[in-house]
Amino acid sequence: MPPAAAPPAGPKPLSAPARALARLGLVRDIDLALHLPLRYEDQTRLAPIASLHDGVAGQVQGTVLECRVETRARRQLLVRIADDSGELMLRLLHFYPSTQKTLAPGTLVRVRGELRAGFLGREMVHPEFRAVTPDTPLPTGLTPVYPSTAQLPQAYLRKVIASALPRAQLDELLPEGSVPAGLPSLREAVTFLHNPPPGTDLGALEGHRHPAWQRLKFDELLAQQLAQAQARAERARLRAPPLRARPGGLVERLLAGLPQLLGGSLTGAQQRVVAEIAADLARPTPMHRLLQGDVGSGKTVVAALAAAAAIDAGWQCALMAPTEILAEQHFRKLVQWLQPQGIVIAWLTGSRKGRERREMLAAVADGRAGLVVGTHAVIQRDVAFARLGLAVVDEQHRFGVAQRLALREKLANRDEADEGDDGAQGLEPHLLMMSATPIPRTLAMSHYADLDLSTIDELPPGRTPIVTKVFEDGRRAQVLARIRDEVAQGKQVYWVCPLVEESEHVDLQNATATHAELSAVLPNTMVGLLHGRMAAAEKAAVMKLFTDGTMQLLVATTVIEVGVDVPNASLMVIEHAERFGLAQLHQLRGRVGRGAVASVCVLLYTAPLSPTGKARLKAMAETTDGFEIARRDLEIRGPGEFMGARQSGDALLRFADLAEDEPLLLHARSTAARLLADHPQRAQRQVDRWLGAKTEFLKA
Repeated sequence: MPPAAAPPAGPKPLSAPARALARLGLVRDIDLALHLPLRYEDQTRLAPIASLHDGVAGQVQGTVLECRVETRARRQLLVRIADDSGELMLRLLHFYPSTQKTLAPGTLVRVRGELRAGFLGREMVHPEFRAVTPDTPLPTGLTPVYPSTAQLPQAYLRKVIASALPRAQLDELLPEGSVPAGLPSLREAVTFLHNPPPGTDLGALEGHRHPAWQRLKFDELLAQQLAQAQARAERARLRAPPLRARPGGLVERLLAGLPQLLGGSLTGAQQRVVAEIAADLARPTPMHRLLQGDVGSGKTVVAALAAAAAIDAGWQCALMAPTEILAEQHFRKLVQWLQPQGIVIAWLTGSRKGRERREMLAAVADGRAGLVVGTHAVIQRDVAFARLGLAVVDEQHRFGVAQRLALREKLANRDEADEGDDGAQGLEPHLLMMSATPIPRTLAMSHYADLDLSTIDELPPGRTPIVTKVFEDGRRAQVLARIRDEVAQGKQVYWVCPLVEESEHVDLQNATATHAELSAVLPNTMVGLLHGRMAAAEKAAVMKLFTDGTMQLLVATTVIEVGVDVPNASLMVIEHAERFGLAQLHQLRGRVGRGAVASVCVLLYTAPLSPTGKARLKAMAETTDGFEIARRDLEIRGPGEFMGARQSGDALLRFADLAEDEPLLLHARSTAARLLADHPQRAQRQVDRWLGAKTEFLKA
């Protein structure tokens, strides 16, 4: 009987460096070509050993005189080398038998590292080294140092990138006249950045100001502008239900009651954005609009009027907020405004379970609930809408890109449950996103270029400016005295902490300890505690005591960042303010100053402050303008938080800097329109080259 045939060999397992490349996304030749250096080393010259200075990196060449393993404090390899000018000790803490073989006595080695004074004299710890011959040539250009990992040695990375460069598709896709004057071709730019010649201005290279860098930034910005335009055009082909308010219907009745409900009419800015949204809703194509306005500018009432238009037209509206506290704030206001008009409002959150949840789901599914308010629970699988016409997403940047995409898919009326409804079949809902973090101009032109933007740039009358004071935490006694004064005058106070309970790893004032401390030093004051780990019923009970004025002082974590509206609150203290982001500090500050009462925000910090911490606190002290705060925040942090890209794990821009590259962005915007109109195939190749699968994020 013949022997059984051997099973076919499986795919050859990847080496550790190859796996590390894959984890970094370096799979295609173009990926490697666009993996650009962080910095450069000048290895074009050799220095005499005697000329090296302590603390300065240098490259020398010498003969190994001695190579021995020491095991006293820890196992290490000591190698002594010499040239005509002197001797140098190399200290290697991690090494293999092959290392000892390479550094055998008599071997000529080329070494690069930082000199320091050691126990055995002048030494380098873990320098780069390799065996050479007297005629081994020196590099003719600067040596790139790439972003890498422990499993990916620089020598290996340099080798694979050099191999990939000639194969990478870097052909010129852009027609003549498209590229800003004075910039090189793409292949010239990429080749130069991997192999800059000696004498190149390192400051311009590493500061990304060199023309080669400018070319890459322009191409990346152009790809993003093209993808945004394509996303907008794709949405324009979709159909949505036209939502027109009826004469004498819900919208008109709500508008008529607003002076009594709000204590005044809509501001001019609110009236303008309401008209913009109404015009969008009346069209048979899906609205995709971002409503931005500073803290307290009145976005909720604008959302209520949009919801009323959808309900007026016989459709449903869903409003989704990132936290249960914010969702509940919206729910309470909307119940107050819309329920007297006969509108059924469903409330869906993760904490609502059992019979109550089943009843809510039934009301949503059969269309009785005209408005559905909740957290991410709104997009869970068991939620089916009868006729969803409008989706409103508040604080949209707080949701990850994947969640926003899931929302859009969920709300697209494609579920099997919708197949029997001929009114909703095949239609997309309109989408209104809201943000109290104003979008800086460059960000609006880049990451949000596919959106229509409405801005409420006017606060309701009667608001008093908030005074912001920055104190070191040694002045807590002074702050406590101010709290006593505020409470004695019948006002209310927030005290915000970054942690719920004490941590062994992070020494921050925590909410539970602060609550105990303040309760002790203010015995005649009701002090409440609010944090995200509390049950929903507990949170609601605490918030009710504070909002109705029974509780004078509320110690809280950032669960109160958005949505909490207590006009009588006049003082906010933020503990360890240096640990919060600038946008978050501005949002927290917006919890006071919501009425006619003069308000103060105290930022307590712990020294020493980092440069970033100083910049944040300086910005907070200098301005209460949310748009200026947003501009400075973009400078400090980049666009990730605005986009929610932190949750996506993938920034949409790798090379361009929106704080510095506005001229390139403007050129890319005008070029994108011409390229799409005249060269659509080239435009698509440009998008594929630079963005690939990341274009999916733009649909969110």
